[in-house]
Amino acid sequence: MVNQWGIQKFRTALLFMTMLVVLAGCSSGNASNESDSASASGQDKVKKIIVGTGTQFPNVCFIDENGKLTGYDVELIREIDKRLPEYEFEFSTMEFKNLLLSLETKKIDLIAHQMEVNEERQAKFLFNDEAYNIFPNKIVVSEKNQDVKSIEDLKGKKLIVGATSNAAVLAEKWNAANGNAINIVYSGAGEDTNTQIKTGRVDATISTQFAIDYQNKVVDAQLKTVGEALSNSKVYFILNKDEEELKTKMDEALKSIKEDGTLSKLSTEWLGADYTVEE
Repeated sequence: MVNQWGIQKFRTALLFMTMLVVLAGCSSGNASNESDSASASGQDKVKKIIVGTGTQFPNVCFIDENGKLTGYDVELIREIDKRLPEYEFEFSTMEFKNLLLSLETKKIDLIAHQMEVNEERQAKFLFNDEAYNIFPNKIVVSEKNQDVKSIEDLKGKKLIVGATSNAAVLAEKWNAANGNAINIVYSGAGEDTNTQIKTGRVDATISTQFAIDYQNKVVDAQLKTVGEALSNSKVYFILNKDEEELKTKMDEALKSIKEDGTLSKLSTEWLGADYTVEE
């Protein structure tokens, strides 16, 4: 009896130890699974940001001869992307006039298209704090035009601007203060502003010197800027009001890009001069 009882106790102890080993294995497996899950969760923390931009702004956002989307704003976003590993920036190209609506309806998360601040935009959207360019807007006419030397000389003439552009806002404000003396024409999809000025269908537009230099070089636009700058506005990225965290992160990246000289280099490479500092 004693031997049988001892054998029984031994079997019970052996079974208990086996259960402990199995449970320990299960616990280790669960820990491993939890670790894998945490790792996967860490990977999921990379947030995709859809950046709205255009394809027809010379040197800023355009398709090059190799079919690649590039330009100052595009390459700046790519540089920011490198410095913010918690985000992945992806471009969505569209006509300029559709950018603000796409942001408002959250089809995109931010706009990179040399956007200037105005009251209407501020009421709806969020601008980042760090300007990345200073945008001098001037009246642009044909090189042959000797009559128009400033915006004052456009009274009774036609000025073409892009719908929803800051150039349109500038023209409309000037017109409102001057008896609507200028006939403002809004460019439609696919319209060639250069051709319209060349052929005399319109008299002028509003743009900046680096864009005109590019047009003259690439397509022989035969344009020139005249008069004083209508505005010398700083330009920013535009986001939705609820993107405060993204705004803060982008400003941090922009500060470092400015401080190490990268922003100045990008401006000189794409715009022909350093437009990141005020004169």
